[in-house]
Amino acid sequence: MEFRDALAADGLVAIVGAGGKKTTTFALADRIPRAVVTTTTRVPDLSDRVAAFRVTDDPRAAIADATEFPLGLVESEYRPGHYQGYDADTVAGLRDLADTVLVKADGARGREFKAPNDGEPPVPATADTVLPVASVGVVGNPLSEESVHRPERVAALTDLSLGDTIEPDHVAAVLAHPDGGLKNVPTDATVIPVLNKVDDEKRQTTADEIAAGIHEHADVPRVALTSHVRDDPLVGVR
Repeated sequence: MEFRDALAADGLVAIVGAGGKKTTTFALADRIPRAVVTTTTRVPDLSDRVAAFRVTDDPRAAIADATEFPLGLVESEYRPGHYQGYDADTVAGLRDLADTVLVKADGARGREFKAPNDGEPPVPATADTVLPVASVGVVGNPLSEESVHRPERVAALTDLSLGDTIEPDHVAAVLAHPDGGLKNVPTDATVIPVLNKVDDEKRQTTADEIAAGIHEHADVPRVALTSHVRDDPLVGVR
């Protein structure tokens, strides 16, 4: 199975979670002829990762006028080198204007794992696919702000307390939880959890355990294992 097919990356794809949203987004964008990359949150400068970059309050016109892809779209610059995306309703209206619209629909401040807060994640209602991402590298770490964004929310969805060691079943429980990786997923959307940083055999064993746990708790067609230190980021599907 090809990387794009494994992640069902057609139509409008919302990427949520932590530990690989940007790398997943751009790896897909590089493999899709007319891809648009945008966000319903905030992003650092992405101009060097796309063929064309526009700051505009009219994303529909920007897509119609585009001659180079992938095209990166943001609404405004809120401080130098950092940009604000669009509201979810605006992005929802872009669904049919490109081969794939890839939407960073969550923030995690560079952490490996997270559970969403109130009001998160802003997933567009027309999303065809939602990709809840987590890094397998978080397993074995303590539940703390060092590697987890909103650790108190992870604790609320698991039997963990702050400082406890994160195990594969905890990652699975959050990704498969309706208030975790499945939060705000549109009714008709396909959900494909993505376990990232599966960079060696030990981490693949960990990812297999997480994937098995996800399938126990959630009805998803598959779980994708990825590693972006490889030419082909798809390690496998479970």
